[in-house]
Amino acid sequence: MPNTKSAERRMRNSAHKHLRNRSAKSRLHTLERSYLEILSAGKLDEAAKAFRNISSAFDKAAKAGTIHRATANRKKSRLAVRLVKLKPANVPAAEPAAQPASQPASQPAGH
Repeated sequence: MPNTKSAERRMRNSAHKHLRNRSAKSRLHTLERSYLEILSAGKLDEAAKAFRNISSAFDKAAKAGTIHRATANRKKSRLAVRLVKLKPANVPAAEPAAQPASQPASQPAGH
């Protein structure tokens, strides 16, 4: 039991924050689980939309201090990798034009 009024207030605030953080983390787990289900079903368009939603949710949770910023970034990165792996590999990406490798770009041509 708290001994002072301020300790009592901190206890109330702590309990309130605990509930809010637990709710936010539960929402993140639910979003992540539904995203992975969409990925396993192979629905690319829905998966891209779900990734945007979960990415935003991770950023908001990190901003509020519910989870650490690095944790949010790591999870977003790993989820993004799974989305990229699902995209068809037989579609060639636009290749950049070949540039001559005679001179580095930082030096003038006369040197």
